[in-house]
Amino acid sequence: MDLALIWHSGDPVLVSVFVLLLMMSVVSWCLILLRSSLLLRIKRGQKRFLASFWKASDWKEATSLTAHAIAPEAKLARAGWEGFIHYRSNAGKGLGLAVSLDDFLVRTLRTRLSQENARLELGLSWLATVGSVSPFVGLFGTVWGIYHALVAIAAKGDASLATVAGPIGEALVATAAGLAVAIPAVVAYNAFVRANRVIAQGLDGFAHDLHAQLLTAAAIEKEGK
Repeated sequence: MDLALIWHSGDPVLVSVFVLLLMMSVVSWCLILLRSSLLLRIKRGQKRFLASFWKASDWKEATSLTAHAIAPEAKLARAGWEGFIHYRSNAGKGLGLAVSLDDFLVRTLRTRLSQENARLELGLSWLATVGSVSPFVGLFGTVWGIYHALVAIAAKGDASLATVAGPIGEALVATAAGLAVAIPAVVAYNAFVRANRVIAQGLDGFAHDLHAQLLTAAAIEKEGK
């Protein structure tokens, strides 16, 4: 299997197939490495943030922890607290009269939850596309290569095994290349979907706890007045 020979002697379509597969592979591996690093940092950040957040003595200390934390829970906590402050300063006027704190917090947390889930899914559509499309791109290259190899063999008038095996074997490399691009993308896609699902479940539970905590803070504040 000599890829250099294909590059020098292959026709433009077959070379384009290999270039396209190479680009898809490079982008996929960049995504895989970046997302693996991000997920690793998120998991470490989650443990640190949650341990510190629930130990905070008050909301001022709790919100200060969200400033530079990478954990999605930190962004959710900041959004919830900012929503709480916003409602408190606008509760007696305009649209604030038409909605309760409970409903406002639910909407705020739900919006932020959706944004964090969307952020976690960045790049997954590319991996899914590469995983499903690249085998067909490779197959197209193989079909194209075999067709032109057979045309060339017919023109020579020599159908011996030595003449047929070389060009057809080189054309089959395109299918192998397509699978080599697709398999890592599919494995990574499934692993990231699984990891995102675990993070999303944790976020959902944190959102419920945060919602209850903010309502409790509002009730204590109301009783203190």
